[in-house]
Amino acid sequence: MLWLVALVPLLAAAIVHASPMQRRPALGATGCGVLLVTLLLTVFAGLDGWVGRFAWSTPLQFEVVLTSRSVVMALLVPVIALPVLAYAAAHERLQGLNRLVSLLLLFVGAMLLLVIAADLITLLIGWELVGACSWALIGHERQRVSHAASARYAFVMTRFGDLGLFAAAMVVFRDTGTFAFAALETLGAPQQAILVAGLVLSAASKSGQLPFAPWLFRAMDGPTSVSALLHSATMVAAGAYLLIRLEPTLAQMPWFGPATIGIGIATALAGGLTALLQPHAKKLLAASTSAHYGLMFVAVGAGYPEIALLHLVAHAAFKALLFLSAGIAGRQAVSFSLTEMGFGRVLPVAAVATAVGGLALAGIPPLGAAWTKEMVVTAAGHFSPWLAFAVMLAGALSAAYAMRFVYSAYGPGADDISATSRTTETIATGSLAAASLALTLLWLPVIQQALGSWFATSFPAAPAWETIGSLLAVGVGLYGGLVIARLHPALGASGAIASCADWLGLPFAIERLVGRPIQALAQRCAGFDDAIIDGAVRRIGAGGLFTARVAYRGLDRLADGLPEGANRWFALSGDDSRRFQTGLSHHYLAFMAAGAVVLAIILFVGR
Repeated sequence: MLWLVALVPLLAAAIVHASPMQRRPALGATGCGVLLVTLLLTVFAGLDGWVGRFAWSTPLQFEVVLTSRSVVMALLVPVIALPVLAYAAAHERLQGLNRLVSLLLLFVGAMLLLVIAADLITLLIGWELVGACSWALIGHERQRVSHAASARYAFVMTRFGDLGLFAAAMVVFRDTGTFAFAALETLGAPQQAILVAGLVLSAASKSGQLPFAPWLFRAMDGPTSVSALLHSATMVAAGAYLLIRLEPTLAQMPWFGPATIGIGIATALAGGLTALLQPHAKKLLAASTSAHYGLMFVAVGAGYPEIALLHLVAHAAFKALLFLSAGIAGRQAVSFSLTEMGFGRVLPVAAVATAVGGLALAGIPPLGAAWTKEMVVTAAGHFSPWLAFAVMLAGALSAAYAMRFVYSAYGPGADDISATSRTTETIATGSLAAASLALTLLWLPVIQQALGSWFATSFPAAPAWETIGSLLAVGVGLYGGLVIARLHPALGASGAIASCADWLGLPFAIERLVGRPIQALAQRCAGFDDAIIDGAVRRIGAGGLFTARVAYRGLDRLADGLPEGANRWFALSGDDSRRFQTGLSHHYLAFMAAGAVVLAIILFVGR
């Protein structure tokens, strides 16, 4: 039965795509209805303990199950996708909307399959479907060459990381004869090292961690609704969820924690600085996505995957909200440049919703995202006080770019600006803002105890100095972001800072150190292939052709000459024989007499 949780949106995607539906209300109602059914199925599955198993063969056993961690993620995906899909049906271009809605449903189904997977093969199927959907969604407006190129860039970048998951699956099967998660505990030390390295590589690429982070900027060429879903509850969330789901097994490798923490904190700081310098609204949010998933990596590496999961939930709510708000402002400004926005006076409802998301992004109490962020600081402090300071710095940067985004996009603006908002867009952003506000309950001790009981864990207590230091850092960040938004609104639009705003020059370095050498190597290999391999084949072919021609001419003469010569000989023989046929009997008698004489001579000589 649990298969239905993923199969319902997957099958609905095919039906919607094949249907003649083209109107916004019909597409929106159908898509939201499918997601509501999916959400209800997930609730029933969690309550009744549904499982699913399909035996393809003895070694290939496909299995799905809901754990205390996966059920939270399985509920989160349709909850976030519901307002995003409604927004897409109302906001995105009507041309190709049927395809977009069907792809979003396919995206949700693939992510759910990934979430409920209990073996590496099922996980890989969902993992690859999510990657393929992201490629199709980023390049949705495929008539634009730049969008298609960005889709390819994102696909290749994440596919490189996917090799780690394939390597892990192969090692597990070779060592255990099965792909089940339960078999991961029985691996030997060398195989476990390959498993951990492969999974960390795959998770880092999917979640936009260094050095894979630049693909998230290229993904901004997709529609706003795609960005909202991709950055909140699907695709990017897949990498962090993979580490959260398998953390007990991965943590057995001693270097897993330090490696994951190193990747996470480096991305959190670099992503925070990049977001602060970024004048493009969607790219600012994209960089902040990498930064916050970096904080989740830190929590997982420090040994607190439940904290990472809760921060993932809070992040999904406010990040989807902020992307939708950016889409509303971008449509009004016909640009995603923060300097062209400022719709707080003309779009007050959207401004209030955006303020809620911005406060959550900044980590301002009593919003739930503030509690999860403080828990990340505490988890980091249990690993090292210096790591706690680094997380506080990342929190300060988060507050700074959150303030810059909210003030620039929905600040006072000019008096002569006019704008309108659609009802469905307002409902979508309002529902996500309500979700962010509802997470305020995380501050209640009774809720924390219930979550601890659900996850069978306890949350660490935060020292007073950490809480005070973290809140002071947030305050400094808010002030710095306000100064930039008011006094330097075009920061990062040009000059040397613009290069830093593009992931601190990482895309340029990747192009020079990886892209160009690989392209040059490919060109040299192509030249070698043309000159040596293809050249040898061409020369052999030319020699063979010459031989064939010579052989053809000789054999042709021999093959044709034998029957033709024989024919001529028989013809001449016939002509000569006809000369003896005169019709005169005395001639025949003379021939017979001559023959008799010859025969007598032969017999006489033979004696």
